[in-house]
Amino acid sequence: MRKKLRVAAYAICVRDGQLLLARSPAPGGGFEWVLPGGGMEHGEDPYDTVVRELVEETGYLVEPTSLLGIDSSRRLFPGRFGRNVDHHGVRLVYEARITGGELRFEANGSTDMAAWHPLDDVAGLTRVSMVDKGLALWRERPAAGRVRTAGKQL
Repeated sequence: MRKKLRVAAYAICVRDGQLLLARSPAPGGGFEWVLPGGGMEHGEDPYDTVVRELVEETGYLVEPTSLLGIDSSRRLFPGRFGRNVDHHGVRLVYEARITGGELRFEANGSTDMAAWHPLDDVAGLTRVSMVDKGLALWRERPAAGRVRTAGKQL
């Protein structure tokens, strides 16, 4: 079985009661909302990753103000030639504030647009689970950087 590790950094940007999200094509068609951010490049600091990814996906310059926590997930995916992939994702979630730039959409990237959404409306959006995990970290600010849901550590 092939093993794959992906480390990524994401931002929770809340301003005037609204959350900044990016839109990404969903598997099987359609779209889903995601936290802006993405994969670390080899040798890159996660802080620098989140700054770079926010500019790429939203057009905004940001300053990460705190590390909210880390999410770790492991899943099995079918691979080529019947060889499964054991995928381990490690996602660092920062709180960030906008320091400059203007909202714009990413061209030729993993997302196609970015937008602000009222916090009360996020639950009604088609979104990846990482949005909810990031918001839980932002709201709860757990000392250990992990949140509990339904008796399970995330």
